[in-house]
Amino acid sequence: MTDRSIDPNIIRQRLDDSPIVNRPKLRLPNGERVVVWTIVNVENWSPEGPMPRAVLPPPMGQPLLPDIPNWAWHEYGMRVGFWRFMEVLEKRGLRASFAVNGSACEVYEAACRAAHDAGWDFIGHGFVQRPMHRVDDQAQAIRQTMAAIEALTGAPPRGWESPGLTETMETLDLLAAEGIEYVCDWCMDDQPVTMHTTSGPIVSVPYTVEINDVVMTALQGHRSDEIYRRGVDQFDRLYLEGVDQPRVMAISIHPYLTGAPHRIKYLEMLYDYILGHDSVAMMTGAEILDWFRLQGRPMDQQ
Repeated sequence: MTDRSIDPNIIRQRLDDSPIVNRPKLRLPNGERVVVWTIVNVENWSPEGPMPRAVLPPPMGQPLLPDIPNWAWHEYGMRVGFWRFMEVLEKRGLRASFAVNGSACEVYEAACRAAHDAGWDFIGHGFVQRPMHRVDDQAQAIRQTMAAIEALTGAPPRGWESPGLTETMETLDLLAAEGIEYVCDWCMDDQPVTMHTTSGPIVSVPYTVEINDVVMTALQGHRSDEIYRRGVDQFDRLYLEGVDQPRVMAISIHPYLTGAPHRIKYLEMLYDYILGHDSVAMMTGAEILDWFRLQGRPMDQQ
């Protein structure tokens, strides 16, 4: 793994300072106020190593392998929870963006093919569920992920979400060099932002650490209805502000978390609340990218 030393100037030079109150106005295709997009995250947790997340601490503080309880917690999501997502979205005529580990295209082929058949927008999510800082060859891992998705869907992904939203100083340049057009790692705005790389511009599509079930459920330990309560408040404010300047709302979900029986109805309630409003555009990440590009805004106004 190669990387530049950590230089905050390099990070800040990725984008231009642009307060949202000073930007030229964007316009959604039919004058909508808010774009809402859903990201379903599917990961391959290998039982050979420590689990990326745990619902049960190790007994007596001693990590043990294989970690059957925590591996099985995740596996439930792929055997059951994912299919709840499919039903919820299909019933409402919605399509998700599908952030998937490249290796999961084989391990969970049935789920990946179902997502493709449903017209979901595939996003690269690393080849395995491991921080980009722990990947020996990032460029190879990016290529492997894109190749695995292309083999299953017939086209490489246009978007990328790093495992755990992790990036090194090199990651953005490597993604752009391989043809990735948009990223989800930079949760810094309510509108898309054009970022600079050594291979030309790449777009940051607004992702979320707020309406994200890993944060709400696995880290903060909120009640089952938190995605609904927080999601409604998030939507209401963006909907209000969107009269003046359109906003983007992301909903990030994982099958082993929101796909649990005691949580799934709150996702349904959130969608039904959102869909009960006029002037809302339900899009995928790639559709947000294409809309943003059609705005024709020069780089110095991003």
